Amino acid sequence: MSDRALAARTAPDPDLADVRAAQADRAAFATLYRRYLDPVYGYCFYLLGDHHDAEDVTERTFLAAMAALDRFRDTGSTFRSWLFRIAHNQLANALRSRSRHRTAPLTAAGDPPSGDDPAGHADRADEARRLRSAISRLPDDRRQVVVLRFVDGLSAREIGVVLDRSPAAVRVLQHRALRDLARLLDEDGGGR
Repeated sequence: MSDRALAARTAPDPDLADVRAAQADRAAFATLYRRYLDPVYGYCFYLLGDHHDAEDVTERTFLAAMAALDRFRDTGSTFRSWLFRIAHNQLANALRSRSRHRTAPLTAAGDPPSGDDPAGHADRADEARRLRSAISRLPDDRRQVVVLRFVDGLSAREIGVVLDRSPAAVRVLQHRALRDLARLLDEDGGGR
């Protein structure tokens, strides 16, 4: 094992002091909430594609995390991976519910971009739409790896905790997901 891999494996959880504070005083959970609200929401939005559903799942994630906070233990996985595991479970519940109700989310246009280059903004918006479309067509496990790694910045080890896989399996999924994503984008680009 390389020195870098060993250091990553034994690095302390940067959130541990805040977790301990929140376990002693629930009001201190606000620090963790503010730190992870956007990353958890982003993860939910990328997988659900609907702002309202993502907000609901994000809220359920933080409520579940707060309720289970006393059961969090520093056993080698980080608070961040523990929280994203809760989000993963909440997403699975939401996706099961969605498949039973078969409703399609409306696509959001988003806020108009600011700046002086409308053509550049249009190109970037088009690229973002193509990328979201390609990501949405990946198999679920590959889609989650891409979002957790490149949107939320989790390590292979943390993603392994979230998805209940080994870090090596996560790296294989990531490789396959990126290969599939490149193929999908090439197909959508039509020779761009």
